[in-house]
Amino acid sequence: MRPTAMTKLTFGAAAAATLGLLATLTPTAEAHQPSDAHRPTAHAPALKRIGYFTQWGIYGRDFQVKDLETSGTAAKLSHVNYAFGVIGPDGKCLMGNAPGSDPWADYVRPVDAADSVDGVADTADQRLAGNFNELRELKAGHPGLKVMISLGGWSGSAHFSDAVRTDAGRKALVASCIDTYIKGNLPVDGARGGTGAAAGVFDGIDLDWEWPGSDGAPGNVIRPEDKPNFTKLVREFRVQLDAYGRSLPQRRHYDLSAYVPTAPAKIDAGFEVPKIIRDFDFVNLQGYDFHVSGEKTTAQQSALFARNDFSVDQTVKAWLRRGAPAHKLVVGMPFYGQGWTGVTGGGDGLGQPAAGPAPATWVAGSEDYKHLRKLADSGTYKLYRGPRGGHAWLFDGTTLWTYDDPTVLRTKASYVRQHGLGGAMVWSLDGDTPNGELITAIDRGLTRR
Repeated sequence: MRPTAMTKLTFGAAAAATLGLLATLTPTAEAHQPSDAHRPTAHAPALKRIGYFTQWGIYGRDFQVKDLETSGTAAKLSHVNYAFGVIGPDGKCLMGNAPGSDPWADYVRPVDAADSVDGVADTADQRLAGNFNELRELKAGHPGLKVMISLGGWSGSAHFSDAVRTDAGRKALVASCIDTYIKGNLPVDGARGGTGAAAGVFDGIDLDWEWPGSDGAPGNVIRPEDKPNFTKLVREFRVQLDAYGRSLPQRRHYDLSAYVPTAPAKIDAGFEVPKIIRDFDFVNLQGYDFHVSGEKTTAQQSALFARNDFSVDQTVKAWLRRGAPAHKLVVGMPFYGQGWTGVTGGGDGLGQPAAGPAPATWVAGSEDYKHLRKLADSGTYKLYRGPRGGHAWLFDGTTLWTYDDPTVLRTKASYVRQHGLGGAMVWSLDGDTPNGELITAIDRGLTRR
């Protein structure tokens, strides 16, 4: 879902918006010391619980890192993915004057005691403040929790293709990202930043290049050689992360992951699956935005099962067929919905013509679950469910919202467990209720509770 810099879309403005595209594709479409439920056993590894924390969520949504603690969410996560790190026009990770970069939110902003994880206000002279310091505090209370920096995103992938064209470019990009986020060397901003200021905050790197070899946001450079160059980029990240981990007094492993697409055409255009999967610890499968509110007809956005359409099940099978092992596949799940208004044709509203995106709190056509829950409870909308409980939608006769509620998410989490997959990922944590209703449903589905 990413029609703006504040959401995470899949196929772009066209976003698989026409049935013609669908016809061309093969239908496929932890936080404290880990509890017993999160620990690996002799028979199965721990299932991952990954949540994206949006840099900009601290503003209008007023969603702070502390909310991960007070909602109980942190205790149900293995990883927090911080969205997003920026690749600049020079082909390097940057922090500063560039679209998508917000040092104020990242590490400069003083956080008061009320919004601080540890209940202590940031001081004027500390080197690290903002979200980065709050994530450090969150980790201190939850030793099992890892934080990943996610690089790119829908509106931040424009410079990947240029950056990775040569071996020298790939080496420079990777070294700059490790320097900024893993080593924590931040630009000096008054008392903030400097060498090692953010050391220890990040435990790995998540690549969100949307998409190598195929259309992403308008204006992105796309080349056929993106596909082999992406493979080389992944290898370079693995080599440099491992080398740095070995250089530390106490050797350590840094996780490497990626956000990857559902459409078979996009997989084949940009991903040499058997090669890249060896270097990734896991990949996060796109499990949402199968259809978006910019389309002229209402449709499901995140079905677990669907005939002749995108679905989670078909996405999983597409990656398995191309050589990915099940235990490295983490299923993406949405904490928001896609909505249409002016829906005509009657019935349950699905598959009907619509006038346009539905009005919403932040961006037309996209709404956080916590707001959709109020609609579901209002008595105005009727709740419908798809095949085998794998997706849900609300319809009042005019406006339709397709979304995942706790029932759907628990069903999907059970699917993950039953199929030996790697876990669940959510976009994004700020869409949940204050008591963590959705993350609790996922946690219970992954642990048979």
